[in-house]
Amino acid sequence: MEHYKKLERMYLNANFNQEIYQSTTIKIEEEKATIQLIVEPKYFHALGAIHGSVYFKLLDDASFFAVNSIVEDVFVLTTNFSINIIRPVSEGLITAVGKLKFKSKNLFIAESSLLNEDGKEIAFGTGHFAKSKVHLSDEIGYR
Repeated sequence: MEHYKKLERMYLNANFNQEIYQSTTIKIEEEKATIQLIVEPKYFHALGAIHGSVYFKLLDDASFFAVNSIVEDVFVLTTNFSINIIRPVSEGLITAVGKLKFKSKNLFIAESSLLNEDGKEIAFGTGHFAKSKVHLSDEIGYR
């Protein structure tokens, strides 16, 4: 679907992802988003594993795009997101899978899991999302 492809390009071309997360890939489907990242030392904290901010970003992004997959007119916003980190990871490919769990006119709830290369869950999160007033357009990279 063209909407999914535009969202994928918007994500991959975002300044933050271009600068810091160049090894990221994304696949968006209806009510689901999968994001993968190759773990690199630049993501590590002092103990040699990825920093919690990386867990948060991947989980939030996967949930966010699971929601925006069904919202075709405006950008959605994260209004609340909580994560639980289960185990550290310091190498390999990690995969965040976000799925829409609830939708109403003004509220969306999505959950996401972060898995290591062996398929073990390393973190999970739940977020609340709302529609913004920002239309999906070329100006925000939706092309």
